[in-house]
Order: sequence, then C-alpha cells, then structure tokens
Amino acid sequence: MTDTLHGTTTATATETTELDPALRALTEENVRTCLMQVDDPELGINIVDLGLVYEVHIRDEGDVQVVMTLTTPFCPVGPSIKQQVGNVIKRDLDGVSKVEVQFTFNPPWDKEMMSEDAKAELGIF
Repeated sequence: MTDTLHGTTTATATETTELDPALRALTEENVRTCLMQVDDPELGINIVDLGLVYEVHIRDEGDVQVVMTLTTPFCPVGPSIKQQVGNVIKRDLDGVSKVEVQFTFNPPWDKEMMSEDAKAELGIF
C-alpha cells in the first residue's frame, strides 16, 4: 500500500515513472505528484497535502517554477525543503532544464489549506 500522505511513495513513484513514460512527462499534475515525496520534517506530512504548494508553472524551455509557502515565515528547514523540491522534480521528470522555488507568505499558510487526509492525520476536524 502506498502512503502518499507521509511521502513514503519515493521507491514506488520512482519505479512507476521508470516503467510509464506518461508519468515522467513534464506536466503540472506530475510535478505535484513528485512533490508528494517531500515531507515537512516537523509534521511528517508531504508538502502538497499540507497545502504548502500554491502554484506550478512550466515554461516551454523545461523551466519549472514552484510557488509555495512554509508553515511559518522563519521555518528553519526552508532551505532543505527548497533543495528537495528541485531534486525530486529533476530526478523524476523528463525535460526539466531548471527548477526555481519561490517562497511566498501571501497568503499566509493556514491549517484550512491542508487536505482532509492531512487534517485527519494531525487530528484537526
């Protein structure tokens, strides 16, 4: 069973993308799927289900821009998350020439941005 909430899909996602070229295609949906492998280390839940990923832009040249936030403006793991985002996208998707991760705090993150699964995991109802 795959547990995407906790980002434990790394091996499964990588194996799947090696077998299915459609999953390696550079699309917004595939970028978001890749980002489910990146966990917020303090909460142990992936950044997509936490609602931290606001926008994904793909340009014709294979440049990917991810606009996201952090749970707090002074989050000490921001640089680590930024590096993981770039690494996962470059590793798992074809045609990526550059990844830019832009942090924004407008709007500020709020627990209401989380998926229902993430809320349940954290006991927020």
